[in-house]
Amino acid sequence: MAEFTRARGKRQEDSGLGSVLDLLLANARLVLGVSGAAVLAIATLAVKRLIDRATSPRDEGDPKAEQKTLEESWQDLALIKATPKPPKKQRREDLSQPLLSAARPPVPGEACEPRVSPAPPEPPRVDSIPPRCLTLQEKLLSHYSRRLAVPEAEASLALQLSRSISTQLQSFLRNKCPELPFGSLSLSGPLLDGLGAVTADHIHLMLPVVLETALWSLIPGEDTVVRNPQYWMIKRTDLEYFPRGCSPWDRFIVGGYLSSNTLNETLHKMLVASINWPAIGGLLGSVIHPVVASPELKLEVKHDQVELSITLFPVVEMEDKVLLAAPPEGLVENLWLQSFYRAEVSKVKELDAGDAGARQHCLRILNGVCKSHPTLCKLSGSPLTHLVLHLSATSSDWAEESLADRFQQVLEELVGFLETGVLPSYFNHKINLFSELSEEEIDEMGFLLYTATAEPELLLKEK
Repeated sequence: MAEFTRARGKRQEDSGLGSVLDLLLANARLVLGVSGAAVLAIATLAVKRLIDRATSPRDEGDPKAEQKTLEESWQDLALIKATPKPPKKQRREDLSQPLLSAARPPVPGEACEPRVSPAPPEPPRVDSIPPRCLTLQEKLLSHYSRRLAVPEAEASLALQLSRSISTQLQSFLRNKCPELPFGSLSLSGPLLDGLGAVTADHIHLMLPVVLETALWSLIPGEDTVVRNPQYWMIKRTDLEYFPRGCSPWDRFIVGGYLSSNTLNETLHKMLVASINWPAIGGLLGSVIHPVVASPELKLEVKHDQVELSITLFPVVEMEDKVLLAAPPEGLVENLWLQSFYRAEVSKVKELDAGDAGARQHCLRILNGVCKSHPTLCKLSGSPLTHLVLHLSATSSDWAEESLADRFQQVLEELVGFLETGVLPSYFNHKINLFSELSEEEIDEMGFLLYTATAEPELLLKEK
């Protein structure tokens, strides 16, 4: 009975232990997966055998039983040692790293995301040295050297081509119109005079029209139909004593006045139809052709290294006046435009030579800015030169160190003249250099320049 009770208790204990182990194994499959549950089952089986042998009665004095028990114990221990150990969990170095979520079986059709190892820590960032802020003076000098300095080789080639074309044109006029006393052609323009050249692409050819002073006189612009003091008329005089035909220029008279339109039309026909430009271009290694549709007497020259636009201007010099055959647009004929270009260049260079000033640098920067900006392009040339001359009368410090101050001051003065709509000529205050601008153009220029006075660097940005 005692043995029965003891065996029953042992079976109950075994049954209870087995139930616990079964429950543990069932749950282990859910928690640890198939491979983890297998490992736990092998270890549990070995432990269970050890417990059974420890609680079962021993057959003392039976050496074979003891030997069998010892062999089974070693087998169990070997089984435990041979059981593969589960991989160690990666220890979290930082509590801010999230824990790995529990494993779940893959869903069919779902791509398995590869485990990404944590990126190595980035090296400490070393802030780069911020660029030094340039002053307006430095920006102006940099802009001048980078964008406004014409390469010497390019300028030399442009001048060489222009002189060769001038020589060919002069020879043609003397052969074609020997009766017309044209003077010697000369080159002019910013590339030669250094006030406004941005590129070596534009040359002026000045063709003197030599008049007999006894047969011609000047009529001031105020007395003309346009009432503009900048335009003059050239009247044929003493027709009763010197009738038409006495002067070779009488063939260009319209209504008793030397017509700039008629002279330009005659020269335009010669440039387009009479001169063999392909042959001349072949001699010079370039392609030359006149611009047919332009009201100006213009030639386009294309060379491998440079492209030129050459404009021919008939010019009359009388009574210390320089008049160009450049009439205003419209139906008005016979008008000649008074040019101050030669006086402008002479005066600016004279002032710069007297105080080692930077007026020419300032003018080239201003002309470059205005020429490259569609809103300001009509301000380039004479208006800016007259503005600098006006300012030179009140500001004496034009040293290169004061270039930024003078540049800022020129902008402010220009805004003031645009507000009134009047920029008087430096050489004749009756002439308004803004007379050819519309009110809308003046407003657009004034608004843009008024904004630029607060931040002049905006005008120097490349477009």
